[in-house]
Amino acid sequence: MKFLLLIGFLVLISTWWVDGGVGAITDPMVELTLVQSAVPKGAVCLDGTPPGYHIQRGYSSGANNWLVDLEGGGWCNNRRSCLFRSTTALGSSKYMDKIYFSAILSSKSEENPDFYNWNRVRVRYCDGASFAGEGYDNESGLYFRGQRIWSAITEELMGIGMSSAQQALLSGCSAGGLASVLHCDNFRALFPSQTIVKCLADAGLFLDYVDVSGLHGLRSFYDGVVTLQGVAQNLPERCTPRMNATLCFFPENIVNGIETPMFLLNAAYDTWQIQYSLAPASVIQDGPWKFCRLNYSKCDSSQIEFLQGFRKNMTTVAESFYQSKATNGLFINSCFTHGQSVLPDTWYGNNSPSIENKGIAQSVGNWYFNRTEVKLIDCPYPCDTTCHNLVT
Repeated sequence: MKFLLLIGFLVLISTWWVDGGVGAITDPMVELTLVQSAVPKGAVCLDGTPPGYHIQRGYSSGANNWLVDLEGGGWCNNRRSCLFRSTTALGSSKYMDKIYFSAILSSKSEENPDFYNWNRVRVRYCDGASFAGEGYDNESGLYFRGQRIWSAITEELMGIGMSSAQQALLSGCSAGGLASVLHCDNFRALFPSQTIVKCLADAGLFLDYVDVSGLHGLRSFYDGVVTLQGVAQNLPERCTPRMNATLCFFPENIVNGIETPMFLLNAAYDTWQIQYSLAPASVIQDGPWKFCRLNYSKCDSSQIEFLQGFRKNMTTVAESFYQSKATNGLFINSCFTHGQSVLPDTWYGNNSPSIENKGIAQSVGNWYFNRTEVKLIDCPYPCDTTCHNLVT
């Protein structure tokens, strides 16, 4: 698993780009803003370069509302994988460039009806520990400063208008979804009590589930991330006294204690978790999971049964989360995909995924603006015909 987790995310990011389709995106590209003032504070990417973000300003009724989206892109758990990462845009701002805003960041009302005219920010991810690390490695010269990056960028955003927000939403997808979970209450603490603040985690419900070989492979990987990058000191204090730091990096062990209203959006058959946690290539090699892990239509009945067990575990965690606070929201669909707030056609397309005839963007908006309670858990595969399933 040396590079598989990072490469897996890069593949998925590429798939998002292709599926979204450059031709389908007509908004202008959004320039990168580097936070030079972060460097003296030690808030730097893995290679020591300044962190960055992209912003489109809000207007009209959204002028004083802010959506801050945390970029995803895996993690690194040892010097070698972190050094490799530092030669990419996921570890150095030297390789970052302007980007398109679409889906939850779109400026078009027909694509993003509830947030299109808000101040919309994409925070670039260049630390490798979901914006939670704190340390420096003398041997490699790598900076593990995710927590400082989080603080420096939110400080900058507060200084350019976010401090006056009437409404704010922290969102993130994948590793960014995990970051949204980790930083949700901290985000709430930035604002006065009258500001409406909520959080969304898309594809961030990574589970500590036994893989097909009977091992906890993702737990082992996370242990490397937490140990190497000094994450323990930044994990929720409500968790660390009762279990070890690695387990406190799993959302299932911390979401119930989050005080700020939160929405969990996840595919019950999360393809990233299937391919890199449940049936990683390093474990299955040429075994019976070789094809099933990449394409659910190639799975036999026993493999589907295993995946149904994974779904059951996820829905149990989700149910417990929803019951923990009346202000929480939930959308768990029975699709084979990973990340549904980042693609226009899954976020708010004409045929976007739905549960009980309610799409994803509609459900998130209904929850955020208190139009209705949102607790949507899909029936098991293969009942959902609205999925945009990802297979390779």
